[in-house]
Amino acid sequence: MPANRSGEPLGEWHTSSWRSRPAAQQPDWPDAAALKDAEATLAALPPLVIASEARRLTSSLAAVSRGEAFLLQAGDCAESFREFSADTIRDKLKVVLQMAVTLTYAAGVPVVKVGRIAGQFAKPRTSPVERVDGVELEAFRGHMVNDEAFDPVARRPDASRLVAAYHQAAATLNLLRAFTKGGFADLSLVHRWNQEFVASSAEGRRYEQIATEIDRALRFMAACGIDLVAEEGLHETDFWTSHEALILHYEEALTRRDSLSGDWVDTSAHFLWVGERTRQLDGAHVEFLSGVINPVGVKLGPSATRDEVLALCERLDPGRSPGRLTLITRIGKGKVADTLPPLIEAVRDAGHPVVWVSDPMHGNTFTSENGHKTRRFEDIVAELQEWFAVHRAMGTWPGGVHVELTGDDVTECLGGAEAVVEDDLDQRYTTMCDPRLNARQSLDLAFDVAELLRS
Repeated sequence: MPANRSGEPLGEWHTSSWRSRPAAQQPDWPDAAALKDAEATLAALPPLVIASEARRLTSSLAAVSRGEAFLLQAGDCAESFREFSADTIRDKLKVVLQMAVTLTYAAGVPVVKVGRIAGQFAKPRTSPVERVDGVELEAFRGHMVNDEAFDPVARRPDASRLVAAYHQAAATLNLLRAFTKGGFADLSLVHRWNQEFVASSAEGRRYEQIATEIDRALRFMAACGIDLVAEEGLHETDFWTSHEALILHYEEALTRRDSLSGDWVDTSAHFLWVGERTRQLDGAHVEFLSGVINPVGVKLGPSATRDEVLALCERLDPGRSPGRLTLITRIGKGKVADTLPPLIEAVRDAGHPVVWVSDPMHGNTFTSENGHKTRRFEDIVAELQEWFAVHRAMGTWPGGVHVELTGDDVTECLGGAEAVVEDDLDQRYTTMCDPRLNARQSLDLAFDVAELLRS
């Protein structure tokens, strides 16, 4: 039987079995020796997450699949090597915690919090090249691969960036764990999560009302003799990491065999997803994710068919394990009512216990007159309304939302309660790729989703 590069027989999954499949969206690494060195370095470094954590997240997502919890997956479009600080991480976490407590309090369901963080350093591109004033260079693929500066040296893929990404992910994850387990996520501190520029907004005032009611509830519980100090869930929270498993050399190098079970786990993140551009059934990305025990997701655009989705479910979750597979739809407003029902019906009838999640942002991206990629807040909400309506009509659980956001006061998406207009985009447009919701818009969205969940 022919073998792959690691000597494993073809047809049997191994960490490198993806190499025998077509691999979309991979950089053309110019220095093979440097790539090999980077892979060897990564393979020798400690894991970022461990198998038991991945299993705990799968268990939490199983509750989502049963309609007993809700998934909030949020964070940067693409993490930056330069915009990296404790304040940046803290502010991003603040926004997610605010959104989660809003959803939990208003809708009455536990919220599983998953960040697009500590690994979201690479992005798929529509074109492998970029042209400016007649000059053609390789497209910017995220700081894990190259730099956004339009310069031949900056755009040259550099394998040492894989190792740099690991170290930044490790530092980020270390701080996230300190924040979420060291008191920052304590429910008694909900007022402090309100950032200065959010607290003065309409959304911030609505959030402060919830925070005040939570304070009152905690005082009532204490007065009833409940030992709040002993209630661990009031003082810390689980916060999981995720990213698109795009650069497969990085993912393979960080995949390890669990010493207790013998299972393979991708230790680069708790949750991994395959994108709309890389979900080919016979492709390298689906092959790779089929063999790790991490909970995984698949992005589904408006062109996804019943047969494709069913085949992906069988490939990625043949055992029909609750919490293993999340289907993330990115359809676009006005298309959900026609596109989504056949997919839900096919998956439900085949007995796959998936988590259904809406990504209402990617299907609603356009280029403004001043040349900036942007999204309208009203379009994002419209897609969510259509998505919830379909699930309500079909009797299925709308399991979560997947959004791109930042804790910074950016002007990248239009609209929201504090209306951002096209003339504002130039003021604070700092994303390296796709436009993100700012903290005000994110909290505004959380209230809208809470209303949809309540209904």
